[in-house]
Amino acid sequence: MIRPFPAAPLLVLSLLLAGCGSEPDGAALASAQPIGDGDSCHVCGMLIEEFPGPKGQAYLDRDTAPRKFCSTTELFAFLLQPENETRLSHAYVHDVAAAPWATPDDEAFIPASEAWYVVEHERRGSMGHTLASFRKRRHAEAFRDTHGGRVLAFEEIDLALLADLGSRAMPGTSGHGRH
Repeated sequence: MIRPFPAAPLLVLSLLLAGCGSEPDGAALASAQPIGDGDSCHVCGMLIEEFPGPKGQAYLDRDTAPRKFCSTTELFAFLLQPENETRLSHAYVHDVAAAPWATPDDEAFIPASEAWYVVEHERRGSMGHTLASFRKRRHAEAFRDTHGGRVLAFEEIDLALLADLGSRAMPGTSGHGRH
C-alpha cells in the first residue's frame, strides 16, 4: 500500500526554495524601472532621456525606488564612492546589444555586476565618454572591434579608470552632449 506523503514537509521545502535568488531575508531584489519623462540623473541633475547611450540605476540598502543615472559612467562614479560602495544592494545597466545607441530600451536592463563593459571606444553619451554595457562578452567584443576600446568586467572598473576616461573628452567638445 502506498502511503500519502505528508503535506507539511512539502510546504516547508517550497518555502525554502522560494527564497533562492533573493536577498538573505527572503525579500526579492527590486526590478529596474523605466526611464521616464522628467527623470533626472542622481549625480548631475540632467534629464536622462535627452541623451544617447546606456543608462544606469542603483538601489542602496533598502531603497524602494532606484537612483537613476544619465550614463553608465555617472552610475559608476556614484557606486565607487566609499560611502556608497558598502551600501549597494544592486544596480542595472542597459544592454547596448538590445537597442540602438540613441534610444536604449527599458526592457534591456541587466544586472550591472554581470555585464561586460567596453571603455575607450568612440561613441559618446550624456557626459562624453560612457561605458558601453553588454549582457554577453561576445557582443562587447564585437562592439570593441567596430568602435575601438577594450573589454572589462564589472570588478575591473575603478575610480582611476573613470578619471582617465573623463580626461579624454573629444576634441572640440566640453564632454557633454551628443556625438
